[in-house]
Amino acid sequence: QVQLVESGGGLVQAGGSLRLTCEASGRTFSTYIMGWFRQAPGKEREFVASTSSISGSIRYVYYGDSVKGRFTISRDNAKPTVYLQMNMLKPEDTAVYYCAAVASTGRLMKVEEYDYWGQGTQVTVSS
Repeated sequence: QVQLVESGGGLVQAGGSLRLTCEASGRTFSTYIMGWFRQAPGKEREFVASTSSISGSIRYVYYGDSVKGRFTISRDNAKPTVYLQMNMLKPEDTAVYYCAAVASTGRLMKVEEYDYWGQGTQVTVSS
């Protein structure tokens, strides 16, 4: 069982930055794929980014097309925590951001592929 708690959301002007934090419970955190999704009002939940569990010395990261080059996902297995650094924010980034986890490997970008979810944190970008 994994419990996830997000924080760091808020109101920011376009062009600004925010860093989201997801604190996880569980002794096998390093074996989980950790992801971030977001959901804007009236829209489906959308993949933002994910970071793989360690495979050898390589850790894989993936990003949704709309955030590539602006957002960075990272994790600290010792804490255990996953972060989402969001730069050059746009009004269309406004959404509730969710942290998600699954004990698996691979490039997982669909909502149904994740087993555990946080409660979400609101990010609002003003123009």
